[in-house]
Amino acid sequence: MYARTTTVRGDPSAVDDGIEYCRDAIWPMLQNMSGCVGMSMLADRGGGRCIVTAAWATKEAMMASAASVRDSRSKAAEVLRADTVDVEEWEIALVHRMHPADDGACTRVIRAECDRERLDEMIDTFRRDLVPNMEGAPGFRSVSLMVDRGTGHATWAVTLESRAALEGTRERSMAAREQFGAATGARITEAAEFDLAIHHLRVPEMA
Repeated sequence: MYARTTTVRGDPSAVDDGIEYCRDAIWPMLQNMSGCVGMSMLADRGGGRCIVTAAWATKEAMMASAASVRDSRSKAAEVLRADTVDVEEWEIALVHRMHPADDGACTRVIRAECDRERLDEMIDTFRRDLVPNMEGAPGFRSVSLMVDRGTGHATWAVTLESRAALEGTRERSMAAREQFGAATGARITEAAEFDLAIHHLRVPEMA
């Protein structure tokens, strides 16, 4: 499984318009594309940052979609009054769901830099140590891990049932990240929090 993420930094006052456009225009388009297995959108209404993720059954399907989604991406950036747009492509290394996400769910996104030669070790450690820790967090819904084997970059998204659950697990998450970094050599470069604005990912369990 593979995914393309589009990160848009735009006008906070335009975020709801951007969500509406992605829900009403981009998602229907993706549903009709071969190999698409879903889409999600994370939104930081205060900062104007949004992350749209489209998941694909194969790398070939993801690559074949590149030209078709370009115009819609540009339109979304226009709606969001974007300052910057960053597009990244990933291998989906792990997906684990305990419960479906409902309206009001929030997501913590972590980015890390890893030794490319230790990526498989990092994934195994993530599965063995971090996933059980996350499962025990109040309000836990799901976690996904994506990696770029060419750069050694990794990102994971932890979804919880509400903003209160997200805020209540910050210290727990920070402690777990520090232990994970010490065990794997991964350098945590960012931790950010978002509303889960659109949740149509249908990637199967990959734990």
